[in-house]
Amino acid sequence: QVQLVESGGGSVQAGGSLRLSCAASGYTYSSYCMGWFRQAPGKEREGVATIDNNGSTAFADSVKGRITISQDNTKRTFYLQMNSLKPEDTAMYYCAVRRRSWWAGCRLASADFDSWGQGTQVIVSS
Repeated sequence: QVQLVESGGGSVQAGGSLRLSCAASGYTYSSYCMGWFRQAPGKEREGVATIDNNGSTAFADSVKGRITISQDNTKRTFYLQMNSLKPEDTAMYYCAVRRRSWWAGCRLASADFDSWGQGTQVIVSS
């Protein structure tokens, strides 16, 4: 059973930084997509960034240049480094993982993912 545990959320002022972590366990597939998603109150869940087992990444336009995604394969931990945070980044942030076919990329689509963490709250004040 796949387990994902997010941490690192908190409250920061605009312009600040946070690093979210996602500790993953229980998955055995070597080819995967891992994604960070967020959901603000009253809004749909949206994709923030993805990374695959080869290190290929993708980002939402709204966070490009401010956010990086990385992974530590030895620790099975994924990271989302968020800089220059804006109030509109306020949301619950979730990590998710799924098996990936070797020929396919990773989309910023929550419907593609079947294993989710419980979320970590990020609040950015102006």
